[in-house]
Amino acid sequence: MERRESLPLVAIVGRPNVGKSTFFNRLVNERVAIVESVPGVTRDRIYAPASWSGREFLLVDTGGITDARDPLARQITAQALLAAREADVLLFLVDARAGLTPMDEEVAMLLRRVGKPIFVLANKAEGLRGAAAEFSALGLGEAVAISAEHGLGIGEVLDRVVASLPPVQVVPPAPGIAVAVVGRPNVGKSSLVNALLGSERMITSEEPGTTRDAVDNHLIRNGQVFTLIDTAGIRRAARIEEPVEYYSVLRAIRAVERSEVVLLVLAADEPLSFQDRRIAGIILQARRACLILVNKWDLRRERGLDRAGWEERLRKELDFLAFAPLLFVSARTGLGLDGILPAIKEVAAEFGRCVPTSRINEILNEAVLLHEPPSYKGRKLRLYYATQVGTRPPVIAIQVNDPTLVHFSYHRYLENRFREAFGFKGVPLLLRFRARREKE
Repeated sequence: MERRESLPLVAIVGRPNVGKSTFFNRLVNERVAIVESVPGVTRDRIYAPASWSGREFLLVDTGGITDARDPLARQITAQALLAAREADVLLFLVDARAGLTPMDEEVAMLLRRVGKPIFVLANKAEGLRGAAAEFSALGLGEAVAISAEHGLGIGEVLDRVVASLPPVQVVPPAPGIAVAVVGRPNVGKSSLVNALLGSERMITSEEPGTTRDAVDNHLIRNGQVFTLIDTAGIRRAARIEEPVEYYSVLRAIRAVERSEVVLLVLAADEPLSFQDRRIAGIILQARRACLILVNKWDLRRERGLDRAGWEERLRKELDFLAFAPLLFVSARTGLGLDGILPAIKEVAAEFGRCVPTSRINEILNEAVLLHEPPSYKGRKLRLYYATQVGTRPPVIAIQVNDPTLVHFSYHRYLENRFREAFGFKGVPLLLRFRARREKE
């Protein structure tokens, strides 16, 4: 496995109603953030991988910091301050229209104690001359006038952020095949990891992972080393009770980032939830190989679960992970556990698979003959040549006359044809359509 970069963290903080979420959404909507369009997954997200001037980072939105004493407000404030402590750079939003407030001064005092680079952003500054000047009184340097709603000053802010990010930290690869185990609380993630480790009795080491709630467990099976990264359960934001749990999502993302294969653990005794779909979206966004494990399947007899019906519903609700094999297992009884490690090894091999260019073009030509490309406004899509340009995950570049003519349905058709020919079991397959000028 190649060495990976650990993404720095940029947190958006401030008192309530200064436009933090609008600012976050502005970056996402302008496609500064690299996100996937997955129904039911991107909603309610508080983080996004972002890129500016070739530098990648994680952007995190937070709740408003206040001095209110009610339990919910105190919890939100504690969570935001936790984000500030974990971040590498802080974006402190204030309201230019409201002017400097005592709460802004209190927030500034709290953030100053964190000891991280802070940029003060005077939001809602459209039409206001010198709107940022008064915020220099916070003692955090010159404020930048921006408008999250209208996009004013966004580029300048991101230039400063990128210049302040710490040097790239390269995370050494985990031994063997790195496997992140993710899912909601109480679906049996740790039980599955313990069952795999306990049944093998060939553990070479157990050491803390790079995050506080992830543990790397190394084992060997038939000469193959596996590193199982057990993570804390990812809860819904509305059900978080302790501040440290607020960023379980972020820590799970980092565990997924340094893995090759991700095990999405679901519970057979519960219906698929929005949170399950949200976690599945994290895996898709990270573009990792994936296996879906339906744990507690031993309860099927007690509850009359129908495997075919369960699988049909699951495939329908997680259609964006259609490439992921589905395994029905039980950590308690050992049902299906023998198939997990071989399946991990298989999809890890597919993750790094290379296909000859000649075969790719054979399949492309066959696909075009069987189903001609569509036309749009009198212009017909033409496909000239294809080659694999990347692995982990596999990426196939296709030269066409105009990428804008590629309809999503034809994109899906070509992907299915390549999968039928080459497999790519358990891994996302990325198709890149690139323009080539037609010969005169």
